[in-house]
Amino acid sequence: QVQLVESGGGLVQAGGSLRLSCAASGSIFSINAMAWYRQAPGKKRELVAHAASSTNYADSVKGRFTISRDTANNTVYLQMNSLKPDDTAVYYCVAERVILTTGPGLKDYWGQGTQVTVSS
Repeated sequence: QVQLVESGGGLVQAGGSLRLSCAASGSIFSINAMAWYRQAPGKKRELVAHAASSTNYADSVKGRFTISRDTANNTVYLQMNSLKPDDTAVYYCVAERVILTTGPGLKDYWGQGTQVTVSS
């Protein structure tokens, strides 16, 4: 009923920038919050940035990454600057506590992930 499609990942050299996009579509009435997570090989998935009424960031990305939302179009972006090899991971977006037009209930929906690789 809800699909999230990420784009913008790729290969970049250390110090470079990438901008990730995630568009949610389907029977959406409202989305409470949107966020970006990442998972590196052999590591747990971790929160990178969260956007609700305010924004929050992992300490490791503060000052380098910026999350923004286009609420009218159910889209979230992640601007990543000064990238480091440690930022290499699959990045996932999530739409949190989504209310559907088709019925009650709150549910989170995840995208399929986009690979970000930062070379040294």
